[in-house]
Amino acid sequence: MRETILVTGGAGFIGANLVRALVASDRRVAVCDRIDHPAKHANIAGLPLGPLIAPEILPDYLERHGGELGAICHLGAISSTTERSWQRLQRDNVDATLMLWDWSAAHKVPLLYASSAATYGDGSAGFDDEFTLAALDRLQPLNLYGKSKHETDRQIRRRLDAGEKAPPHWAGLKFFNVYGPHETHKGEMRSIMCKLHEQIVASGIARLFRSERADYEDGGQLRDFIWVGDCVDIMLWLLRSPGVTGLFNVGTGLPRSFVDAAKATFAAMGREPRIEFVDMPLSLRGKYQYYTRAKMHRLRDAGYTRPFTTLEDGIGRYVRGHLSRQERT
Repeated sequence: MRETILVTGGAGFIGANLVRALVASDRRVAVCDRIDHPAKHANIAGLPLGPLIAPEILPDYLERHGGELGAICHLGAISSTTERSWQRLQRDNVDATLMLWDWSAAHKVPLLYASSAATYGDGSAGFDDEFTLAALDRLQPLNLYGKSKHETDRQIRRRLDAGEKAPPHWAGLKFFNVYGPHETHKGEMRSIMCKLHEQIVASGIARLFRSERADYEDGGQLRDFIWVGDCVDIMLWLLRSPGVTGLFNVGTGLPRSFVDAAKATFAAMGREPRIEFVDMPLSLRGKYQYYTRAKMHRLRDAGYTRPFTTLEDGIGRYVRGHLSRQERT
């Protein structure tokens, strides 16, 4: 029997893209997710998958079928940056990841798990993925979601420093601003590209936040946007690279402005740019990242050499290959 790859969050955004790539490479895949949105069902509909596992019965699945697993890719989480319940985040983001870490260590199964660039907060402590407690202690996430991912990284670091068992091959992935197909179920957590396309179709206008900082122009806030296909390629490379272990940034190392993203979206749609600026919601003030830039030297030094997709190429592929096609159906 081919070894099964378990993907938690496999009907979600990054997860569904990974699942599709694994299936295309003839890997047997089991998905753990809660299908609570029609788009999540559509993300994996028709794929030749193994069992679909509800998150609450994952421990039972591991007990019964853990011997069939060749690796676990843990992407399932509460991903909302506005989630206010620490209890939910502790259970779904921290405890669930640590349970899989401990299980993978005990059963000698490779593990990839999703961290987040939200752990870096406002960026004043930099964006270096150095994995020591001293480096982690310098970071101050701006929201509870970022705090939950940060606490997970800290707990894993503590286990390693204490000499506890670790999975035979593992990697944590600090995803930056990911965009691409299969994200429509995410609502307000969709990428800016997805939202901009929707706005332009509806009104012909793209709306971006005004800046509340003198050192940034309106729409000039900078993010490290990364095409989801590049994220998938990194994960597939890690699965093929058992000698590579650690916590890694997953970005491009090249921040671009929201105005750049809007102009690229208009260009992909064959339209002239029309951009308006709106006030930032009160709920985001003081919690908004104005700048992110992944330091990518650790992943490069580990041996990952493929170039990253440019913003213009990624948005063009996304708009013409997915968003415009959805608009016509």
